[in-house]
Amino acid sequence: MDKQQLLKRLEKSWAAIQESYDGLSDSQMREPGVMGNWSVKDILAHVTTWEEETLKYLPLIITGGRPPRYIQYGGIDAFNAQMTEQKRSLALSDVLRQLDETHRRLIDYIQSVSEEHFTRETRFRHRLRLDTYSHYPLHARAIREWRERPVE
Repeated sequence: MDKQQLLKRLEKSWAAIQESYDGLSDSQMREPGVMGNWSVKDILAHVTTWEEETLKYLPLIITGGRPPRYIQYGGIDAFNAQMTEQKRSLALSDVLRQLDETHRRLIDYIQSVSEEHFTRETRFRHRLRLDTYSHYPLHARAIREWRERPVE
């Protein structure tokens, strides 16, 4: 996979997550219970958190460094819970703005990275895949399934 193919895959997965919540009202976006007790707003803040982590650690990976492990938070689930709590009080408009801005920064960053980091499976590509285009579908599916549940 080259950089352009990766960007296409990433954007296709991104479009699917955007479509999953398209047309929801503000109150629907804040309604808990989409994934566990998370709302769509919480999920989008979570996606932004992982894109922020990607932007923080891909440059380190390129230079041969190793990102810290999430064990310092008590594991990935504990990290996710902590970050969700930190962002829970944000206004929906702020969550959506951060989502768009962070994604735009990520795309800009990927476009700036030399092709050599995309032509074979590397730690760079592995981290990028885990935090983005293999991560988005999980949440897009959860939002779609929640929307399809019968109203009680």
